[in-house]
Amino acid sequence: MADPRPILTMTGISKDFPGVRALADVGFRLFPGEVHALMGENGAGKSTLIKVLTGVYDVDQGEIALDGEPVRFSGPLQARQAGVSTVYQEVNLCANLSVAENILIGREPRRFGAIRWAALRRRAAELLRRLQLDIDVTAPLGTCSIAVQQMVAIARAIDVSAKVLILDEPTSSLDAGEVGQLFQVIKRLKDEGIAILFVTHFLDQVYEVSDRVTVLRNGRLVGEYLTRDLSQIDLVGKMIGKELQVLEHLDEERAPAAPEPVVEARALGRRGAVAPFDLTVRRGEVVGLAGLLGSGRTEVARLLFGADRADHGRILLDGVPVSLRTPRAAMGRGLAFCSENRRTEGLVEELTVRENIILALQAVRGWARPIPRRRQEELVGRYIQALRITPADPGLPVRALSGGNQQKVLLARWLITEPRLLILDEPTRGIDVGAKAEIQRLVVSLSKDGMGVLFISAELEEVLRLSHRIAVLRDRRMVAQMVNEGVDADRVMRVIASGESS
Repeated sequence: MADPRPILTMTGISKDFPGVRALADVGFRLFPGEVHALMGENGAGKSTLIKVLTGVYDVDQGEIALDGEPVRFSGPLQARQAGVSTVYQEVNLCANLSVAENILIGREPRRFGAIRWAALRRRAAELLRRLQLDIDVTAPLGTCSIAVQQMVAIARAIDVSAKVLILDEPTSSLDAGEVGQLFQVIKRLKDEGIAILFVTHFLDQVYEVSDRVTVLRNGRLVGEYLTRDLSQIDLVGKMIGKELQVLEHLDEERAPAAPEPVVEARALGRRGAVAPFDLTVRRGEVVGLAGLLGSGRTEVARLLFGADRADHGRILLDGVPVSLRTPRAAMGRGLAFCSENRRTEGLVEELTVRENIILALQAVRGWARPIPRRRQEELVGRYIQALRITPADPGLPVRALSGGNQQKVLLARWLITEPRLLILDEPTRGIDVGAKAEIQRLVVSLSKDGMGVLFISAELEEVLRLSHRIAVLRDRRMVAQMVNEGVDADRVMRVIASGESS
Protein backbone atom coordinates (compact mmCIF):
# COMPACT_ATOMS: atom_id res chain seq x y z
CA MET A 1 0.00 0.00 0.00
CA ALA A 2 1.24 3.43 -0.92
CA ASP A 3 0.07 5.09 2.33
CA PRO A 4 -0.36 3.46 5.80
CA ARG A 5 -3.31 5.76 6.59
CA PRO A 6 -6.75 4.86 5.22
CA ILE A 7 -8.25 7.23 2.66
CA LEU A 8 -11.72 6.08 3.73
CA THR A 9 -13.06 4.81 7.04
CA MET A 10 -16.61 3.77 7.92
CA THR A 11 -17.23 3.11 11.62
CA GLY A 12 -20.31 1.63 13.34
CA ILE A 13 -22.50 1.94 10.25
CA SER A 14 -26.13 0.85 10.74
CA LYS A 15 -29.04 1.16 8.34
CA ASP A 16 -32.65 0.05 8.78
CA PHE A 17 -35.50 -0.29 6.31
CA PRO A 18 -39.09 -1.10 7.30
CA GLY A 19 -38.93 -4.56 8.83
CA VAL A 20 -35.30 -5.12 7.76
CA ARG A 21 -31.93 -4.32 9.39
CA ALA A 22 -29.71 -4.02 6.32
CA LEU A 23 -26.50 -3.04 8.17
CA ALA A 24 -25.61 -3.47 11.81
CA ASP A 25 -22.48 -1.82 13.27
CA VAL A 26 -20.37 -2.37 10.14
CA GLY A 27 -16.81 -1.06 9.91
CA PHE A 28 -14.77 -0.68 6.73
CA ARG A 29 -11.34 0.72 5.75
CA LEU A 30 -9.91 1.54 2.34
CA PHE A 31 -6.28 2.51 1.70
CA PRO A 32 -4.73 4.52 -1.17
CA GLY A 33 -3.20 2.39 -3.91
CA GLU A 34 -5.05 -0.82 -3.03
CA VAL A 35 -7.79 -2.96 -4.50
CA HIS A 36 -10.14 -4.00 -1.73
CA ALA A 37 -12.78 -6.68 -2.43
CA LEU A 38 -16.12 -6.40 -0.63
CA MET A 39 -17.63 -9.89 -0.44
CA GLY A 40 -20.84 -11.47 0.81
CA GLU A 41 -23.93 -13.28 -0.36
CA ASN A 42 -26.81 -11.41 -1.97
CA GLY A 43 -28.54 -9.51 0.80
CA ALA A 44 -25.37 -9.37 2.91
CA GLY A 45 -25.38 -5.56 2.76
CA LYS A 46 -22.69 -4.80 0.15
CA SER A 47 -24.82 -2.54 -2.04
CA THR A 48 -26.40 -0.88 0.98
CA LEU A 49 -22.96 -0.04 2.40
CA ILE A 50 -21.94 1.54 -0.92
CA LYS A 51 -25.17 3.53 -1.13
CA VAL A 52 -24.75 4.77 2.45
CA LEU A 53 -21.21 5.86 1.59
CA THR A 54 -22.26 7.74 -1.55
CA GLY A 55 -25.33 9.38 -0.03
CA VAL A 56 -28.01 7.38 -1.85
CA TYR A 57 -29.21 6.33 1.62
CA ASP A 58 -28.95 8.33 4.83
CA VAL A 59 -26.94 6.56 7.51
CA ASP A 60 -28.91 5.81 10.69
CA GLN A 61 -25.84 5.38 12.89
CA GLY A 62 -22.10 5.59 12.40
CA GLU A 63 -19.38 7.83 11.04
CA ILE A 64 -17.73 8.19 7.61
CA ALA A 65 -14.37 9.89 7.08
CA LEU A 66 -12.66 10.68 3.77
CA ASP A 67 -8.99 11.60 3.91
CA GLY A 68 -9.29 11.98 7.68
CA GLU A 69 -12.21 14.43 7.52
CA PRO A 70 -15.80 13.52 8.54
CA VAL A 71 -18.17 13.49 5.57
CA ARG A 72 -21.88 12.92 5.00
CA PHE A 73 -22.77 13.10 1.31
CA SER A 74 -26.21 14.25 0.18
CA GLY A 75 -26.04 12.11 -2.94
CA PRO A 76 -23.78 10.53 -5.58
CA LEU A 77 -23.08 13.89 -7.25
CA GLN A 78 -21.65 15.37 -4.07
CA ALA A 79 -19.69 12.14 -3.45
CA ARG A 80 -18.26 12.32 -6.96
CA GLN A 81 -17.29 15.95 -6.50
CA ALA A 82 -15.42 14.92 -3.33
CA GLY A 83 -13.55 12.21 -5.25
CA VAL A 84 -15.70 9.11 -4.68
CA SER A 85 -16.90 7.68 -8.03
CA THR A 86 -19.12 4.64 -8.43
CA VAL A 87 -19.86 2.31 -11.34
CA TYR A 88 -22.85 0.11 -10.53
CA GLN A 89 -23.63 -3.40 -11.77
CA GLU A 90 -26.71 -2.17 -13.64
CA VAL A 91 -25.39 0.37 -16.12
CA ASN A 92 -27.34 3.64 -15.95
CA LEU A 93 -26.50 5.56 -19.10
CA CYS A 94 -28.41 7.50 -21.75
CA ALA A 95 -28.92 5.16 -24.67
CA ASN A 96 -30.08 7.98 -26.96
CA LEU A 97 -26.85 9.96 -26.50
CA SER A 98 -23.51 9.20 -28.13
CA VAL A 99 -20.69 7.34 -26.42
CA ALA A 100 -18.74 10.60 -26.06
CA GLU A 101 -21.71 12.48 -24.58
CA ASN A 102 -22.25 9.73 -22.01
CA ILE A 103 -18.63 9.78 -20.91
CA LEU A 104 -18.51 13.56 -20.43
CA ILE A 105 -22.13 14.32 -19.55
CA GLY A 106 -22.21 17.29 -17.18
CA ARG A 107 -18.52 17.98 -17.85
CA GLU A 108 -18.61 18.91 -21.54
CA PRO A 109 -15.85 21.27 -22.72
CA ARG A 110 -17.48 24.60 -23.56
CA ARG A 111 -16.64 27.93 -25.08
CA PHE A 112 -18.93 30.93 -24.61
CA GLY A 113 -21.55 28.48 -23.28
CA ALA A 114 -21.52 26.24 -26.37
CA ILE A 115 -20.26 22.66 -26.30
CA ARG A 116 -16.97 22.15 -28.14
CA TRP A 117 -17.93 18.94 -29.90
CA ALA A 118 -14.53 18.17 -31.42
CA ALA A 119 -12.82 18.56 -28.04
CA LEU A 120 -15.49 16.43 -26.40
CA ARG A 121 -14.98 13.59 -28.90
CA ARG A 122 -11.18 13.80 -28.57
CA ARG A 123 -11.36 13.61 -24.78
CA ALA A 124 -13.77 10.66 -24.89
CA ALA A 125 -11.53 8.79 -27.33
CA GLU A 126 -8.51 9.39 -25.06
CA LEU A 127 -10.35 7.94 -22.07
CA LEU A 128 -11.44 4.87 -24.03
CA ARG A 129 -7.89 4.32 -25.25
CA ARG A 130 -6.89 4.29 -21.59
CA LEU A 131 -9.22 1.28 -21.34
CA GLN A 132 -7.74 -0.17 -24.55
CA LEU A 133 -11.14 0.14 -26.21
CA ASP A 134 -11.34 1.40 -29.77
CA ILE A 135 -14.93 2.26 -30.70
CA ASP A 136 -16.71 5.06 -32.53
CA VAL A 137 -17.38 7.72 -29.87
CA THR A 138 -20.01 9.34 -32.11
CA ALA A 139 -22.14 6.17 -32.17
CA PRO A 140 -25.38 6.16 -30.11
CA LEU A 141 -24.72 4.24 -26.92
CA GLY A 142 -27.89 2.21 -27.43
CA THR A 143 -26.30 0.52 -30.44
CA CYS A 144 -23.43 -0.81 -28.28
CA SER A 145 -23.35 -4.11 -26.41
CA ILE A 146 -23.86 -4.26 -22.65
CA ALA A 147 -20.14 -4.98 -22.30
CA VAL A 148 -19.18 -1.81 -24.15
CA GLN A 149 -21.71 0.19 -22.13
CA GLN A 150 -20.07 -1.08 -18.94
CA MET A 151 -16.65 0.05 -20.15
CA VAL A 152 -18.10 3.45 -21.08
CA ALA A 153 -19.45 3.79 -17.53
CA ILE A 154 -15.99 3.04 -16.15
CA ALA A 155 -14.40 5.56 -18.53
CA ARG A 156 -16.84 8.19 -17.28
CA ALA A 157 -15.95 7.39 -13.65
CA ILE A 158 -12.18 7.66 -14.10
CA ASP A 159 -12.45 11.01 -15.90
CA VAL A 160 -13.13 12.57 -12.50
CA SER A 161 -10.13 13.17 -10.23
CA ALA A 162 -11.16 10.24 -8.06
CA LYS A 163 -9.59 9.34 -4.74
CA VAL A 164 -11.89 6.34 -4.41
CA LEU A 165 -13.28 4.29 -7.30
CA ILE A 166 -16.11 1.89 -6.46
CA LEU A 167 -16.69 -0.91 -8.97
CA ASP A 168 -19.91 -2.80 -8.20
CA GLU A 169 -19.85 -6.02 -10.28
CA PRO A 170 -17.98 -4.34 -13.17
CA THR A 171 -17.15 -7.64 -14.90
CA SER A 172 -20.62 -9.20 -14.85
CA SER A 173 -21.23 -8.41 -18.55
CA LEU A 174 -17.65 -8.73 -19.83
CA ASP A 175 -16.00 -11.64 -21.58
CA ALA A 176 -12.58 -12.94 -20.57
CA GLY A 177 -10.65 -10.59 -22.87
CA GLU A 178 -12.55 -7.55 -21.67
CA VAL A 179 -12.06 -8.59 -18.04
CA GLY A 180 -8.32 -8.75 -18.71
CA GLN A 181 -8.41 -5.25 -20.19
CA LEU A 182 -10.31 -3.94 -17.18
CA PHE A 183 -7.85 -5.51 -14.75
CA GLN A 184 -4.97 -3.82 -16.54
CA VAL A 185 -6.78 -0.50 -16.07
CA ILE A 186 -7.42 -1.30 -12.40
CA LYS A 187 -3.74 -2.06 -11.84
CA ARG A 188 -2.70 1.21 -13.51
CA LEU A 189 -5.16 3.19 -11.39
CA LYS A 190 -3.88 1.39 -8.30
CA ASP A 191 -0.31 2.38 -9.22
CA GLU A 192 -1.51 5.98 -9.46
CA GLY A 193 -2.60 5.76 -5.82
CA ILE A 194 -6.35 5.49 -6.35
CA ALA A 195 -8.16 3.34 -3.77
CA ILE A 196 -10.45 0.84 -5.50
CA LEU A 197 -13.40 -0.89 -3.85
CA PHE A 198 -14.15 -3.98 -5.92
CA VAL A 199 -17.43 -5.89 -5.54
CA THR A 200 -17.74 -9.19 -7.41
CA HIS A 201 -19.09 -12.72 -7.11
CA PHE A 202 -16.24 -14.21 -9.16
CA LEU A 203 -13.85 -15.71 -6.63
CA ASP A 204 -10.99 -16.11 -9.11
CA GLN A 205 -11.16 -12.40 -9.87
CA VAL A 206 -10.87 -11.55 -6.18
CA TYR A 207 -7.62 -13.47 -5.95
CA GLU A 208 -6.32 -12.11 -9.24
CA VAL A 209 -6.71 -8.43 -8.52
CA SER A 210 -7.39 -7.64 -4.84
CA ASP A 211 -5.03 -6.92 -1.95
CA ARG A 212 -7.52 -7.24 0.90
CA VAL A 213 -11.03 -8.62 1.46
CA THR A 214 -13.83 -7.50 3.74
CA VAL A 215 -16.64 -10.02 4.26
CA LEU A 216 -20.22 -9.14 5.22
CA ARG A 217 -22.94 -11.60 6.21
CA ASN A 218 -26.55 -10.74 7.02
CA GLY A 219 -25.67 -7.05 7.30
CA ARG A 220 -22.84 -7.61 9.77
CA LEU A 221 -19.07 -7.47 9.47
CA VAL A 222 -17.45 -10.90 9.49
CA GLY A 223 -13.90 -9.62 9.13
CA GLU A 224 -11.16 -7.94 7.10
CA TYR A 225 -8.38 -10.13 5.66
CA LEU A 226 -5.30 -9.99 3.47
CA THR A 227 -6.29 -11.82 0.30
CA ARG A 228 -3.09 -13.86 0.24
CA ASP A 229 -3.83 -15.18 3.75
CA LEU A 230 -7.38 -16.35 2.99
CA SER A 231 -8.08 -19.49 0.96
CA GLN A 232 -11.07 -19.65 -1.36
CA ILE A 233 -12.70 -22.34 0.77
CA ASP A 234 -12.28 -20.20 3.89
CA LEU A 235 -13.61 -17.13 2.09
CA VAL A 236 -16.77 -18.91 0.96
CA GLY A 237 -17.23 -20.40 4.42
CA LYS A 238 -17.12 -16.92 5.96
CA MET A 239 -19.58 -15.61 3.36
CA ILE A 240 -22.22 -18.29 3.87
CA GLY A 241 -21.52 -19.09 7.51
CA LYS A 242 -21.08 -22.80 6.96
CA GLU A 243 -18.84 -25.21 5.13
CA LEU A 244 -18.91 -24.86 1.38
CA GLN A 245 -21.22 -27.34 -0.27
CA VAL A 246 -19.49 -27.69 -3.61
CA LEU A 247 -21.34 -29.22 -6.55
CA GLU A 248 -18.56 -31.65 -7.33
CA HIS A 249 -20.91 -34.59 -7.80
CA LEU A 250 -23.52 -32.97 -10.00
CA ASP A 251 -22.25 -34.94 -12.98
CA GLU A 252 -23.09 -38.15 -11.14
CA GLU A 253 -26.49 -36.83 -10.05
CA ARG A 254 -27.50 -35.77 -13.55
CA ALA A 255 -30.13 -38.21 -14.80
CA PRO A 256 -30.14 -39.31 -18.45
CA ALA A 257 -32.50 -37.39 -20.71
CA ALA A 258 -35.54 -39.00 -22.31
CA PRO A 259 -35.46 -39.61 -26.06
CA GLU A 260 -38.57 -37.51 -26.76
CA PRO A 261 -37.82 -33.99 -28.05
CA VAL A 262 -39.56 -31.07 -26.38
CA VAL A 263 -38.49 -28.51 -28.96
CA GLU A 264 -36.63 -28.77 -32.26
CA ALA A 265 -35.22 -25.90 -34.28
CA ARG A 266 -34.65 -26.66 -37.95
CA ALA A 267 -32.51 -24.20 -39.92
CA LEU A 268 -33.87 -21.48 -37.62
CA GLY A 269 -32.23 -18.11 -38.09
CA ARG A 270 -32.61 -14.35 -38.29
CA ARG A 271 -30.66 -12.13 -40.63
CA GLY A 272 -28.21 -9.94 -38.70
CA ALA A 273 -28.78 -11.86 -35.46
CA VAL A 274 -27.78 -15.52 -35.85
CA ALA A 275 -27.14 -17.82 -38.82
CA PRO A 276 -29.56 -20.73 -39.41
CA PHE A 277 -29.03 -23.51 -36.87
CA ASP A 278 -30.44 -26.89 -35.83
CA LEU A 279 -31.01 -27.60 -32.15
CA THR A 280 -33.00 -30.15 -30.17
CA VAL A 281 -33.83 -30.13 -26.46
CA ARG A 282 -35.27 -33.37 -25.12
CA ARG A 283 -37.44 -34.02 -22.09
CA GLY A 284 -35.29 -34.01 -18.97
CA GLU A 285 -32.27 -32.69 -20.85
CA VAL A 286 -30.09 -29.67 -20.08
CA VAL A 287 -28.53 -28.23 -23.23
CA GLY A 288 -25.83 -25.67 -22.54
CA LEU A 289 -24.98 -22.84 -24.93
CA ALA A 290 -21.29 -21.92 -24.83
CA GLY A 291 -19.55 -19.05 -26.58
CA LEU A 292 -17.98 -15.68 -26.04
CA LEU A 293 -19.96 -12.54 -25.35
CA GLY A 294 -21.77 -11.56 -28.55
CA SER A 295 -21.47 -15.01 -30.10
CA GLY A 296 -25.25 -15.33 -30.54
CA ARG A 297 -26.33 -17.25 -27.45
CA THR A 298 -29.05 -14.80 -26.41
CA GLU A 299 -30.20 -14.46 -30.01
CA VAL A 300 -30.81 -18.23 -30.14
CA ALA A 301 -32.86 -18.05 -26.94
CA ARG A 302 -34.96 -15.12 -28.17
CA LEU A 303 -35.77 -16.88 -31.45
CA LEU A 304 -36.93 -20.02 -29.66
CA PHE A 305 -39.16 -17.99 -27.33
CA GLY A 306 -40.67 -15.79 -30.05
CA ALA A 307 -39.16 -12.61 -28.59
CA ASP A 308 -37.52 -12.12 -32.00
CA ARG A 309 -39.15 -13.33 -35.19
CA ALA A 310 -37.17 -15.76 -37.32
CA ASP A 311 -36.92 -15.08 -41.04
CA HIS A 312 -35.62 -18.56 -41.78
CA GLY A 313 -36.45 -22.10 -40.67
CA ARG A 314 -39.08 -23.52 -38.31
CA ILE A 315 -39.75 -24.75 -34.78
CA LEU A 316 -41.28 -28.10 -33.87
CA LEU A 317 -42.91 -28.99 -30.55
CA ASP A 318 -43.44 -32.70 -29.97
CA GLY A 319 -42.51 -33.18 -33.61
CA VAL A 320 -45.25 -30.86 -34.89
CA PRO A 321 -44.40 -27.54 -36.60
CA VAL A 322 -45.71 -24.53 -34.67
CA SER A 323 -45.72 -20.78 -35.11
CA LEU A 324 -44.23 -18.93 -32.15
CA ARG A 325 -44.51 -15.35 -33.34
CA THR A 326 -44.81 -13.81 -29.86
CA PRO A 327 -43.67 -14.64 -26.34
CA ARG A 328 -47.31 -15.12 -25.35
CA ALA A 329 -47.67 -17.80 -28.00
CA ALA A 330 -44.54 -19.51 -26.66
CA MET A 331 -45.84 -19.31 -23.08
CA GLY A 332 -49.11 -20.84 -24.18
CA ARG A 333 -47.13 -23.79 -25.55
CA GLY A 334 -45.27 -24.34 -22.30
CA LEU A 335 -42.06 -22.37 -22.94
CA ALA A 336 -40.49 -19.98 -20.43
CA PHE A 337 -37.61 -17.52 -20.85
CA CYS A 338 -35.66 -15.99 -17.98
CA SER A 339 -33.79 -13.09 -19.60
CA GLU A 340 -30.24 -12.08 -18.64
CA ASN A 341 -31.34 -8.47 -18.25
CA ARG A 342 -33.64 -8.74 -15.27
CA ARG A 343 -33.99 -4.98 -14.95
CA THR A 344 -35.25 -4.00 -18.40
CA GLU A 345 -36.68 -7.29 -19.68
CA GLY A 346 -37.73 -9.06 -16.51
CA LEU A 347 -38.89 -7.44 -13.31
CA VAL A 348 -41.43 -4.66 -12.94
CA GLU A 349 -39.77 -2.69 -10.16
CA GLU A 350 -42.94 -0.80 -9.19
CA LEU A 351 -44.75 -4.07 -8.36
CA THR A 352 -44.42 -6.23 -5.27
CA VAL A 353 -42.63 -9.56 -5.06
CA ARG A 354 -45.98 -11.36 -5.20
CA GLU A 355 -47.19 -9.40 -8.23
CA ASN A 356 -43.93 -10.05 -10.09
CA ILE A 357 -44.03 -13.78 -9.40
CA ILE A 358 -47.60 -14.31 -10.62
CA LEU A 359 -47.20 -12.09 -13.70
CA ALA A 360 -46.42 -14.84 -16.24
CA LEU A 361 -49.03 -17.25 -14.92
CA GLN A 362 -51.67 -14.52 -15.06
CA ALA A 363 -50.64 -13.67 -18.62
CA VAL A 364 -51.05 -17.31 -19.67
CA ARG A 365 -54.53 -17.47 -18.09
CA GLY A 366 -55.55 -14.14 -19.58
CA TRP A 367 -56.54 -11.02 -17.67
CA ALA A 368 -60.23 -11.96 -17.86
CA ARG A 369 -59.50 -14.89 -15.48
CA PRO A 370 -57.72 -13.35 -12.48
CA ILE A 371 -55.97 -15.70 -10.09
CA PRO A 372 -57.77 -15.66 -6.72
CA ARG A 373 -55.80 -13.88 -4.00
CA ARG A 374 -55.69 -16.96 -1.75
CA ARG A 375 -54.26 -19.04 -4.59
CA GLN A 376 -51.71 -16.32 -5.30
CA GLU A 377 -50.54 -16.32 -1.69
CA GLU A 378 -50.28 -20.12 -1.67
CA LEU A 379 -48.24 -20.31 -4.88
CA VAL A 380 -46.00 -17.35 -4.09
CA GLY A 381 -45.33 -18.56 -0.55
CA ARG A 382 -44.29 -21.96 -1.87
CA TYR A 383 -41.70 -20.52 -4.27
CA ILE A 384 -40.41 -17.92 -1.81
CA GLN A 385 -39.65 -20.82 0.52
CA ALA A 386 -38.31 -23.15 -2.20
CA LEU A 387 -35.92 -20.54 -3.61
CA ARG A 388 -35.11 -18.99 -0.22
CA ILE A 389 -36.06 -15.49 -1.32
CA THR A 390 -35.21 -12.97 1.38
CA PRO A 391 -36.75 -10.98 2.90
CA ALA A 392 -39.61 -13.53 2.71
CA ASP A 393 -42.26 -10.82 2.43
CA PRO A 394 -44.38 -11.07 -0.74
CA GLY A 395 -45.71 -7.56 -0.16
CA LEU A 396 -42.33 -5.83 -0.44
CA PRO A 397 -41.59 -3.85 -3.63
CA VAL A 398 -39.27 -6.03 -5.67
CA ARG A 399 -36.84 -3.12 -6.03
CA ALA A 400 -36.15 -3.39 -2.28
CA LEU A 401 -34.53 -6.82 -2.75
CA SER A 402 -30.87 -7.48 -3.49
CA GLY A 403 -29.86 -8.35 -7.04
CA GLY A 404 -29.57 -12.05 -6.29
CA ASN A 405 -32.99 -12.22 -4.67
CA GLN A 406 -34.48 -10.30 -7.59
CA GLN A 407 -33.05 -12.99 -9.85
CA LYS A 408 -34.76 -15.63 -7.72
CA VAL A 409 -38.07 -13.76 -8.06
CA LEU A 410 -37.68 -13.86 -11.83
CA LEU A 411 -36.98 -17.60 -11.69
CA ALA A 412 -40.03 -18.12 -9.49
CA ARG A 413 -42.18 -16.26 -12.03
CA TRP A 414 -41.38 -18.83 -14.70
CA LEU A 415 -41.28 -21.94 -12.53
CA ILE A 416 -44.78 -21.18 -11.29
CA THR A 417 -46.05 -21.71 -14.86
CA GLU A 418 -44.63 -25.30 -14.80
CA PRO A 419 -43.04 -25.00 -18.25
CA ARG A 420 -41.97 -27.88 -20.46
CA LEU A 421 -38.93 -25.94 -21.67
CA LEU A 422 -37.15 -23.43 -19.44
CA ILE A 423 -34.69 -21.09 -21.15
CA LEU A 424 -32.23 -19.62 -18.66
CA ASP A 425 -30.01 -16.82 -19.97
CA GLU A 426 -27.24 -16.09 -17.44
CA PRO A 427 -29.38 -17.07 -14.41
CA THR A 428 -26.39 -16.89 -12.03
CA ARG A 429 -24.85 -13.64 -13.27
CA GLY A 430 -24.25 -11.36 -10.29
CA ILE A 431 -25.37 -14.11 -7.90
CA ASP A 432 -23.38 -15.02 -4.80
CA VAL A 433 -21.81 -18.44 -4.29
CA GLY A 434 -24.56 -19.84 -2.07
CA ALA A 435 -27.41 -18.70 -4.33
CA LYS A 436 -25.51 -19.94 -7.38
CA ALA A 437 -25.26 -23.41 -5.84
CA GLU A 438 -29.00 -23.38 -5.09
CA ILE A 439 -29.88 -22.44 -8.66
CA GLN A 440 -27.55 -25.05 -10.11
CA ARG A 441 -29.11 -27.73 -7.93
CA LEU A 442 -32.54 -26.50 -9.00
CA VAL A 443 -31.62 -26.93 -12.69
CA VAL A 444 -30.53 -30.52 -12.02
CA SER A 445 -33.72 -31.20 -10.07
CA LEU A 446 -35.96 -29.74 -12.78
CA SER A 447 -34.32 -31.85 -15.48
CA LYS A 448 -34.76 -34.97 -13.31
CA ASP A 449 -38.46 -34.15 -13.16
CA GLY A 450 -38.61 -34.15 -16.95
CA MET A 451 -38.29 -30.45 -17.78
CA GLY A 452 -36.14 -29.49 -20.75
CA VAL A 453 -33.67 -26.71 -19.99
CA LEU A 454 -31.66 -24.49 -22.33
CA PHE A 455 -28.88 -23.09 -20.14
CA ILE A 456 -26.72 -20.10 -21.10
CA SER A 457 -23.77 -18.98 -19.02
CA ALA A 458 -20.53 -17.09 -19.57
CA GLU A 459 -18.93 -19.43 -17.02
CA LEU A 460 -17.83 -22.41 -19.07
CA GLU A 461 -17.30 -24.62 -16.01
CA GLU A 462 -20.93 -24.03 -15.05
CA VAL A 463 -22.12 -25.08 -18.51
CA LEU A 464 -19.98 -28.21 -18.34
CA ARG A 465 -21.19 -29.06 -14.86
CA LEU A 466 -24.90 -28.92 -15.66
CA SER A 467 -25.35 -29.88 -19.31
CA HIS A 468 -26.11 -33.19 -20.99
CA ARG A 469 -25.11 -31.67 -24.32
CA ILE A 470 -23.28 -28.49 -25.29
CA ALA A 471 -23.85 -26.32 -28.35
CA VAL A 472 -21.00 -23.94 -29.18
CA LEU A 473 -21.53 -20.59 -30.90
CA ARG A 474 -18.94 -18.41 -32.54
CA ASP A 475 -19.52 -15.18 -34.45
CA ARG A 476 -23.30 -15.74 -34.37
CA ARG A 477 -23.05 -19.23 -35.85
CA MET A 478 -23.60 -22.56 -34.13
CA VAL A 479 -20.31 -24.26 -34.96
CA ALA A 480 -20.50 -27.48 -32.92
CA GLN A 481 -22.67 -29.67 -30.73
CA MET A 482 -21.22 -32.32 -28.43
CA VAL A 483 -22.41 -34.82 -25.88
CA ASN A 484 -21.01 -33.85 -22.49
CA GLU A 485 -19.02 -37.01 -21.84
CA GLY A 486 -15.33 -36.47 -21.19
CA VAL A 487 -15.56 -32.91 -22.49
CA ASP A 488 -13.40 -30.37 -20.69
CA ALA A 489 -13.09 -26.61 -20.84
CA ASP A 490 -9.95 -26.74 -23.00
CA ARG A 491 -11.77 -28.66 -25.71
CA VAL A 492 -14.70 -26.24 -25.76
CA MET A 493 -12.34 -23.26 -25.84
CA ARG A 494 -10.49 -24.75 -28.81
CA VAL A 495 -13.81 -25.05 -30.65
CA ILE A 496 -14.70 -21.45 -29.78
CA ALA A 497 -11.30 -20.25 -30.93
CA SER A 498 -11.17 -22.22 -34.18
CA GLY A 499 -14.83 -22.50 -35.07
CA GLU A 500 -14.28 -26.16 -35.86
CA SER A 501 -15.54 -29.15 -33.89
CA SER A 502 -12.59 -31.41 -34.52
